[in-house]
Amino acid sequence: MEIKAADVMKLRKATGAGMMDCKKALAEANGDFDNAVKIIREKGKAIASKRADREASEGCVLGKTAGKKAGIIVLNCETDFVAKNQGFIDLTGQMLDIALASDAKNVDEAKELKMDGRTLAEQVIEQTGIIGEKLELSYYEAIEAESVVAYIHPGNKLATVVGFNKPGVDQQVAKDVAMQVAAMSPVAIDKDDVPEEVVEKELEIAKEKFRQEGKPENMLDKIAQGALNKFFKDNTLLNQAYVKDGKMTVKQFLASNDKDLVVTTFLRYALTD
Repeated sequence: MEIKAADVMKLRKATGAGMMDCKKALAEANGDFDNAVKIIREKGKAIASKRADREASEGCVLGKTAGKKAGIIVLNCETDFVAKNQGFIDLTGQMLDIALASDAKNVDEAKELKMDGRTLAEQVIEQTGIIGEKLELSYYEAIEAESVVAYIHPGNKLATVVGFNKPGVDQQVAKDVAMQVAAMSPVAIDKDDVPEEVVEKELEIAKEKFRQEGKPENMLDKIAQGALNKFFKDNTLLNQAYVKDGKMTVKQFLASNDKDLVVTTFLRYALTD
């Protein structure tokens, strides 16, 4: 039967599939639009199954704010070529918008959210068939604070979001802190926020290092404590040297702008570090 160009365009708009795939699906469905949509979606499932053992190590990392919320989402793919495609970036952004508009707490909850009548998980499978690569929605997390800021490093491989205790934080100040998190990858806001297991691990690493150097056993705890303090200085946000002015810490930078300004939470995600 004759397949009209208008029907092909309609199917392409509805599914995002290529022109030839839409034409083939309509021909297979004898012109039935709904069946053609089903054929394209089934193709996505088949391709997703075939590529399940592939490694989706590339992708798009985006951060965004919405009112007092900010979140980071990661949509993985197999190649950098796909990751840089504007359609793929836009799809990732749409998923982030939907996740932020909901109360999703993690990626599993985000996958169940609806987009154009289908869950995000179903959208990922469908897009796998259209793009031809394994796709995976691998991460979503959000924060909430009086003020929030998001930073996306050029290339969409790294994003951070930061929350503050006060509304109306100067946007440049907020962005500078978000860029600090991106550049220096702190493990916590302050030393009291570092998980106990991390503290214990760092102490053990330090003691073993100094033990190997021949330091007296009865001095190891004291020496290791000094190493731990350096770890806190290098790896907790407020105690790190401010990247734009190494003469001050991030805590001092915040105080120089507003003595009551405090970072309450942050997230950082990088595809590679």
